Amino acid sequence: MNQQKNNPLHGKTLQAILEELLVHYRWEGLAYHIDIKCFKDNPSMNSSLKFLRKTPWARKKVEDLYLHMSEKS
Repeated sequence: MNQQKNNPLHGKTLQAILEELLVHYRWEGLAYHIDIKCFKDNPSMNSSLKFLRKTPWARKKVEDLYLHMSEKS
């Protein structure tokens, strides 16, 4: 339990993480930092969430970018 207390991802949904990243980077910035089609070609929240939920490596990249953004704040 103590391990989760210091985990910035604990209690965050993928949608909440993506929304915060969009506020900070917008779609163009996300596409720049994470080279995946759902951020480049007609991006939307629903299509991105669907892809990220099915693709562990892409979700990991989104989570890593979120952690990087959180550390800088």
